[in-house]
Amino acid sequence: INFITAHDGFTLRDLVSYNDKHNDDNQEGNRDGTDDNRSWNCGVEGPTEDTEIEALRERQQRNFLMTLFLSQGVPMVLGGDEFGRTQSGNNNTWCQDNPISWFGWDHEPWQQELHAFTRRLIAMRRRHPVFRRVRFLKGATDSSELPDAWWFRQDGRRMTQRDWKQADRRILGLFLNGEALDEADREGRPVVDESFLLLFNAHHDHVEFTLPVASFGATWTFEMSTSEPSLAAGSREYAAREKLNIVSRSIIVLRRAPVVA
Repeated sequence: INFITAHDGFTLRDLVSYNDKHNDDNQEGNRDGTDDNRSWNCGVEGPTEDTEIEALRERQQRNFLMTLFLSQGVPMVLGGDEFGRTQSGNNNTWCQDNPISWFGWDHEPWQQELHAFTRRLIAMRRRHPVFRRVRFLKGATDSSELPDAWWFRQDGRRMTQRDWKQADRRILGLFLNGEALDEADREGRPVVDESFLLLFNAHHDHVEFTLPVASFGATWTFEMSTSEPSLAAGSREYAAREKLNIVSRSIIVLRRAPVVA
């Protein structure tokens, strides 16, 4: 079971808006609730009119949701995170039967956009079995000439053990092979899916990422991005070894169709 937030603790919106809990309304001197929130307010504690901080918070929410829904395993979503529900920094609302813990259904444009983005993620996960495998990844060649999964450096080369030991590494690529699922349908036919390339930039600067060699995919099609949430799938194409600009703290998903013999 994979999850980012749960009923105890911050909501997803508060996870990117507060460094500390704000539980004074619980009338326990702010002593209740965990202090280990593992959150980041993106520069300002709580509500702000700074448009850059607000844009970053919205992108961070999309980053969390995309990471959750495209991970192997069962995703668990806290109700309201799909449209950015806030509890104003309260991480222990068991005693709050009021607007602090209630759901509001009058959504601002950014909340409507986040909701649409979440629905799109769910649809992509349901459509592609490569994101919900029934067997563990091996990272090695099996029924396909390519491994079922592989990690790449920013220069498009395969990650090595030495690369994994670099604590400051913030840029990664992940190849998921839809032709190496090692699964069969009810009629015993092999399950084959499209293959995907996920590009992660957790750095505070924009970066340039070089796509892998053609053996992993001669052509890649844009599928989704946390920095351009409304950009339609299929609107861009990229060739092997082409360089992509990735916005700071964002994820890009590229798709490759199955190879037809």
